[in-house]
Amino acid sequence: MIELLQVTQLPPFLVERLEKEFTLHDFVAPSDPEALLDAVGPRIRGILAGGMKGPNANLINRLEKLEIIASFSVGFDATDVAAAQARGVIVTHTPEVLTGDVADLAMTFILMAPRRIGEAERFLRSGKWLGGRMDLGTTVRGKRLGILGLGRIGKAVARRAEVFGLHIAYHDIKPMGDLTYRSYPSPGDLARASDILLVACEGGEATRGLVDGGVLDALGPEGFLINAARGTIIDQPALVAALAEGRIAGAALDVFDGEPNVPAELLAMENVVLTPHIASSTAETRRAMADLVYDNLRAHFDGKPVLTPVPPQI
Repeated sequence: MIELLQVTQLPPFLVERLEKEFTLHDFVAPSDPEALLDAVGPRIRGILAGGMKGPNANLINRLEKLEIIASFSVGFDATDVAAAQARGVIVTHTPEVLTGDVADLAMTFILMAPRRIGEAERFLRSGKWLGGRMDLGTTVRGKRLGILGLGRIGKAVARRAEVFGLHIAYHDIKPMGDLTYRSYPSPGDLARASDILLVACEGGEATRGLVDGGVLDALGPEGFLINAARGTIIDQPALVAALAEGRIAGAALDVFDGEPNVPAELLAMENVVLTPHIASSTAETRRAMADLVYDNLRAHFDGKPVLTPVPPQI
């Protein structure tokens, strides 16, 4: 059977399906990675990767028979795509199938942070309501939502946000002349014109720290930051400082730089909604993602074009 190297955790139902047609070698946390690569590396024709864990250039170049890297994620910043494509190795990902669930969580965050819903639940559970009502939240109706990165997910959130009466603007490196939303030339300009700033762009080195202290200051003391994209896009120490000093009003975060580790300062803040990277975590979406990983692999090894290749990065 065709041999694949698994470098990330995958759902058991996907592993079970793949093992019926492929030989999988577990490289998630090998006790002796060099010995494993020496033993199976010359026979590996595919890699199973993820959005937070993928092969670097060294691993890609070491596998001389490597043909395809199938990532169980829409994001592909954990994989050195340029190194793979330079060798003619196909990289696939799982777009579209998770757009709806990620957009739903982002929209939930947009409602939760200004309305202080997470804080309100803690207020009730702790018994504080017995001593009086908690302070007021802020309506989202009529507020300005700035979307940093107007790709599939950004557009899906925009459609949801319009229903709630928000005014949409965006910043993106790609021209979007056919849209009615106003475009701003930089993240800082967008933040300055926003009450709520949603991070929806791709991760990777190109966007690392894109939302820095200057962007947060532009968002201002009444502004809210929402992130369900990648933790690396935000300068995390700058965000902690801005929240602690009241330079922004609050945040809702599903992703973190260095996750699953989360700064203790964020955990202690009442004005921050925190979830453990669950934006696409529904049974339906994970099944659809698994199907797409399988279909990409099956198509390639059957000599057909893959369904969802990552665009050229070179």
